[in-house]
Amino acid sequence: MNHIEELEMRRRELVERSRMQRAALAAGLAPLAQKAAAVDHAISSVRRYPMIATALAGAVVLLGSRRMFGWIARGITLYTLLKKV
Repeated sequence: MNHIEELEMRRRELVERSRMQRAALAAGLAPLAQKAAAVDHAISSVRRYPMIATALAGAVVLLGSRRMFGWIARGITLYTLLKKV
């Protein structure tokens, strides 16, 4: 084997190794990317509807998160019941 063929074989090995490393990184970062997309969606909703976001934040501060959760659960139940009717 001459020097050029050795270099070409080494290059193919390195390209394959880097492809495998990129695939492993992408697989490892997929859950993080999904969480980042969810956060980005929430932030874009807040930017789109700042008054609603402010009202919700104020309600949580005034009522407390546990009490707010109860109201939300009741609202969802009422909504599903009315939707079926």
